[in-house]
Amino acid sequence: MNSLQQSRNQVIQQIEDACKHARRNVESVQLLAVSKTHPSESLREMYQTGQRAFGENYLQEALDKMESLGDLDIEWHFIGHVQRNKTKHLAEKFAWVHGVDRLIIAERLSNQREANQAPLNICLQVNIDAQDSKDGCQPNEVAELVKRISQLPHLKLRGLMVIPAPNNPQAFSDAKALFENVKTEHAHPEDWDTLSMGMSGDMNEAIAAGSTMVRVGTALFGARDYSKQA
Repeated sequence: MNSLQQSRNQVIQQIEDACKHARRNVESVQLLAVSKTHPSESLREMYQTGQRAFGENYLQEALDKMESLGDLDIEWHFIGHVQRNKTKHLAEKFAWVHGVDRLIIAERLSNQREANQAPLNICLQVNIDAQDSKDGCQPNEVAELVKRISQLPHLKLRGLMVIPAPNNPQAFSDAKALFENVKTEHAHPEDWDTLSMGMSGDMNEAIAAGSTMVRVGTALFGARDYSKQA
């Protein structure tokens, strides 16, 4: 068994154990492999283990990987901060965008998504615990954003994404409560099914609070080498 297969097996087991402890169905939690700064060869190897969803933070790096891995059926997620001048590539190339925190960004993504493509899956990034260093809209802005964004064509607003400060499990509970509270503002509430939270160090707490998608990098690929960042 190669090292990436072993790493993925361990993460899957951790997810299963966390779901069992929380009395949740393991199929209710998706594993997103965060592959930023890791080479295409590592993604190809991870793909062979059965992993299909990969998350990238840096647009040019992601585009390069898409080109070199075009023969694979990868579901690409963009999980970095969305800049206005980058929305065209995001709208055209990705299946999911997690870092939307303003209406203007959602409008640009909707306008730039081709009509013949499947709707672009969107998560609203929320600064759930008021960190000065974190992007995201404020919790009190979410209901209005959900109401507006869920009416845009070519987008499917799926839920929320949060990155709480370390050792703050209350933020996960707050995100879950917000997720449930604003569902009534969604034009298509049946689409509102994703709470993207939890990483390598805190996925147990996130799953216990109700996460439906954990974003795991280090536990799958090992430490990141930022010297090779695109």
